[in-house]
Amino acid sequence: MAKKEWYVEYEITKNRPGLLGDISSLLGMLSINIITINGVDQGRRGLLILADNDDQIQRLESILHTMDTIKLIKVREPKLRDRLAVRHGRYIQRDADDKKTFRFVRNELGLLVDFMAELFKQDGHKLIGIRGMPRVGKTESIVAASVCANKRWLFVSSTLLKQTIRSQLIEDEYNANNLFIIDGIVSTKRANERHWQLVREIMRLPAVKVIEHPDIFIRNSEYTMDDFDYIIELRNDADEEITYDVVDLKDGFPASDFGDFDF
Repeated sequence: MAKKEWYVEYEITKNRPGLLGDISSLLGMLSINIITINGVDQGRRGLLILADNDDQIQRLESILHTMDTIKLIKVREPKLRDRLAVRHGRYIQRDADDKKTFRFVRNELGLLVDFMAELFKQDGHKLIGIRGMPRVGKTESIVAASVCANKRWLFVSSTLLKQTIRSQLIEDEYNANNLFIIDGIVSTKRANERHWQLVREIMRLPAVKVIEHPDIFIRNSEYTMDDFDYIIELRNDADEEITYDVVDLKDGFPASDFGDFDF
């Protein structure tokens, strides 16, 4: 029988020398292997462990509940957020009301790239929206995550280097292993119907699509927020408000400013 991964998280209630060693010894006595251990929050530790069977985990859980130096928080099969928390030493911030919205600040770009790379590795259709002000690092993070996920990225609409608005793909670009990047503002304000026909074709592909500025994208299309699997928000700092005041939503980008939107 194959070994199974589990995630265990506990809060330290009485910090004393040797506590981590005691827990490691307990895992060893139960023949449970430690894959990774790290602090995941203030006063909390997370562990990825490997067990032969569920009985080992049940015994571990019952023993940990008797310890007065820790409070057991989680014992479960690891989720993506658990793996990233152990890897980076912090949890990804998630919106309390909208569970598919995740928030990052610019100094967490490494965590963001790692998170998106794991999403990009998943098979099948995946629609991801990313919000953020200009020059915060949205497009660069998408490209970096594509490299980590070993995906080829294609700009369907973009202003990263110059304005890109595509109305057709060549045959080998219709590939489910490709990642399609669409700038919601460019597609909405600068594109023609041929471009939108291509967007609809891409939406039907069993591939990952990333939409920058999803709020603008849905205003002038048949798509809604319900179509998105994940929404990512990237800010320069936690208090920054993401607005579109810099864009004239009636006329699109002012001509003098268009080239400055290097996102």
